[in-house]
Amino acid sequence: MVEVDKLKCIFEAANLAPSAGNLQAYQVYTVKEEGKRKALTKAAYDQEFITQAPICLVFCADPERSAERYGKRGSELYSVQDATIAGAFAMLAAADLGLATVWIGDFDEDKVREVIGAQSARPVAMFAVGYAAEEPKPTPRKAIEEIFHGDFPQTD
Repeated sequence: MVEVDKLKCIFEAANLAPSAGNLQAYQVYTVKEEGKRKALTKAAYDQEFITQAPICLVFCADPERSAERYGKRGSELYSVQDATIAGAFAMLAAADLGLATVWIGDFDEDKVREVIGAQSARPVAMFAVGYAAEEPKPTPRKAIEEIFHGDFPQTD
């Protein structure tokens, strides 16, 4: 299990994430109950680590909240950005606390919404949180020159 004080730190980090217009147009659902984690596993096309971890966080965009100020762009983009930035902050906080996480983006939104009981929120990312059972090798990454464009800092 993940200690309550560590979960609180993760939640506080997510709460500090920047958001469009400081609206925080997102909601986070905490899923601890094993039956619901199993249902999320099915909704995520049998990604078993969701059931294996003691907790799953579901980050949802709140399109209606963002649309109030920003219209269509807010509902379609800014709310999704808000939710994913908050998720990234939570994930970094979890890692800093010695926890392991797995970002899950491949899932059936409607099934996830049903499991968590969300009405208008749009699930955009989930992640399993717990203590690592193993330490996988890092995956290969592109060279930074392949990603960053424009004025690139030169090394001496």
